[in-house]
Amino acid sequence: MVHNAMRALALLLALGLMTAPVQAEPERFRLDESHVSVGFLIGHARFADVLGQFTDVSGGFRYDAETRTLESGRVEVAADSVFTGHDERDGHVRDGDFLAADAHPTIVFEASGYEPTGEGEGILRGELTMLGVTRPIELDLTLNRRGEHPIGGADTLGGSARGAIRRSEFGMDYALENELVGDRVELIIEFEAIREDD
Repeated sequence: MVHNAMRALALLLALGLMTAPVQAEPERFRLDESHVSVGFLIGHARFADVLGQFTDVSGGFRYDAETRTLESGRVEVAADSVFTGHDERDGHVRDGDFLAADAHPTIVFEASGYEPTGEGEGILRGELTMLGVTRPIELDLTLNRRGEHPIGGADTLGGSARGAIRRSEFGMDYALENELVGDRVELIIEFEAIREDD
């Protein structure tokens, strides 16, 4: 009787292993540096917003599409790659009044988690380091599409993120009086990321 019970238990365990879902491993994605944009909008004397972007962006992340979980992520932005379409202004933004690019050449975003809120939508949380100051940040993230890229065939994930920071929280307080240059900076991020084999 004990022998039969042991055989039954072994059979149940075997069936359980056979029917248990296989847990997918998080996949590694690398940002396609030719298809990633980190842009911003910032007010100028309340007349209009200045639109700019950074042209040197790199990084990657580990993401489990099945469970919609972000394991890790890091993005680096070269501060001196700022571009607003005006050479004199770009030079000013790079200097000590704003980005202090010589002393702080890299702006870093370290992802800490992702909370899905709908189909393909969620909140990306992390920490942004700029001017040597680190602050938490949240971005509204939409995962637009995953599939074989029509050019080259790579397994590609594309997304759009939006958010905002206050530059004063990073010690950047130049021209805040009378909002000559706004404090709130709107972030506009578009990216394509290519899956890489571990």
